[in-house]
Amino acid sequence: MKKRSTLHEIMRRLRPYAPWLVLTAAAAILSVAGQIMAPYFIGKAIDGLVYTVNAAGKRVIDFGYIYRYFAIIAVCVAATVAGQFILSLTNNRIAYHVLASLRRDAFAKIGVLPLKYIDNRAYGDVSSVILSDAEQFSDGLLLGFTQLFTGGATILGVLVIMFVMRWEVALVVLVVTPLSLVAAKFIASKTYKMFKAQAEARAEQTAFADEMIAGLKVVKAYTHEDENERTFDALNEALRKKSLSALFFSSTTNPVTRFVNSVVYALVALTGAFLAISTAGAAAPFTVGNLTTFLSYSNQYTKPFNEISEVIAEFQNALACAARLFALIGEPEESSDEGLPALGNVRGSMEVRDVSFSYTPERPLIENMNISVGAGMRVAIVGPTGCGKTTLINLLMRFYDVDDGAIYVDGRDIRTITRRSLRENFGMVLQDTWLKTATVRENLCMGNPAATEQEMINAALAAHAHGFIMRLPHGYDTVLGEEGSLSEGQKQLLCIARVMLCRPPMLILDEATSNIDTRTERLVQDAFQKLMEGRTSFVVAHRLSTIENADFILVMKAGNIIEQGTHRELLAKNGFYRELYEAQFEGN
Repeated sequence: MKKRSTLHEIMRRLRPYAPWLVLTAAAAILSVAGQIMAPYFIGKAIDGLVYTVNAAGKRVIDFGYIYRYFAIIAVCVAATVAGQFILSLTNNRIAYHVLASLRRDAFAKIGVLPLKYIDNRAYGDVSSVILSDAEQFSDGLLLGFTQLFTGGATILGVLVIMFVMRWEVALVVLVVTPLSLVAAKFIASKTYKMFKAQAEARAEQTAFADEMIAGLKVVKAYTHEDENERTFDALNEALRKKSLSALFFSSTTNPVTRFVNSVVYALVALTGAFLAISTAGAAAPFTVGNLTTFLSYSNQYTKPFNEISEVIAEFQNALACAARLFALIGEPEESSDEGLPALGNVRGSMEVRDVSFSYTPERPLIENMNISVGAGMRVAIVGPTGCGKTTLINLLMRFYDVDDGAIYVDGRDIRTITRRSLRENFGMVLQDTWLKTATVRENLCMGNPAATEQEMINAALAAHAHGFIMRLPHGYDTVLGEEGSLSEGQKQLLCIARVMLCRPPMLILDEATSNIDTRTERLVQDAFQKLMEGRTSFVVAHRLSTIENADFILVMKAGNIIEQGTHRELLAKNGFYRELYEAQFEGN
């Protein structure tokens, strides 16, 4: 996303907070008014220190005059403190509300993105955008609001007062100070790309760390720690170099602007001193108090340039992070199914007609596939790794849309019904289990929140999960991941119980018992046989002994169905299925 479009999107996001922005501006003006008026009254108080000779011939100072200005100065300080307090509150409110809405939109976006977006990216990269980049953007936004509002108001206010008081000195400040802006702008134009590269390197490192932590058992099993450490060191070094480049280049802004400001201060002191000497005794002299005020104003005037230059560097980083965040939020969603009818009264007949599909155009996978499945039939899908079994399941669930052809449920093209209604009619148990950090009860009832206690227990009994659930610290109310640690096999039994509780009209079992011991597998297979009665079922299996009772078996190879029939029919053909079967059972 280009910088201009990123800024436009930021402004669009800030529009709902217009009242708070107005309050921020008012607080900034109050704070700045107190700040810029205090030096003026300090100068007046200093001029009041000049003594006079009273009637008795004694030298006296009008302390009443000075105390009055001290009281006014105290009011200015109080106004500054109040304004800064309100400014801090409003800025925090705006920044954190924007951050919350961005994270909410980004997380919601993940739910409507095509699965290919997630499949083609490391999970850690996506997490980094939602967490780290969003946080960096919020910090830059908060700092930017505070400094830009107060800095801009201070520069304008001080400049006006200086011109009113003495235009000669004000002109010196006005002419020299823009040099710091020119330097800051030049440096800022170079740092955006550097901070963007830094954000990308950080995301790559986060993705690698996330992947390694998730697969730590595999890493240790293959003693890959040293290789991973070297890879991480390389990523860390790349991030270090990019971070140092960005920070070093951006940090030159502050010294450059401070040098210009020191020059301004010296010129103000020199010009003011000459004016004080040359106007001594004049009708409108340039007093010591005036000089003190101008020296204070020169600092006040140049200080915002330093702060703004720092903000610019931080803001470049925030823009780079915002660009990645907005890029995620702006990703094309799945094709909308709004307005499409829901799939109801499902019998379960399915037809795959002339379907072709590939993940990438240059590598065709499924071509002209045709399958016809009657309601209530049990279909097994077998074949070597990478032949397209799981891809077919993805197409049936419409996780991916076909390139050509169509898939029908009860004679209706699944692209003409809502995805939600299609998936609600499928029960799915995968080889890779997924349970959320919640109670056992919440995990089991995820697909059927209205299930009764007894229905939940019956499903757990059918999946042979009730026994180990009751041995957990709080039974069905045990929070998984915090109070209860489960084996992979136990997790899979919970996933099986979850789908049994839903009792959908169609089932997909993708190696659903791969992590379960042989004895329990036989019991669960019996439960599955009961569950599949009257339901259209697709069973992806590597252990061919589990699918001998299927109504027919699809044998896939390189994305194509090369054989189909019952177990006995396929063995009689002496084809590829028989080779698979004999290879699996030879030596037994």
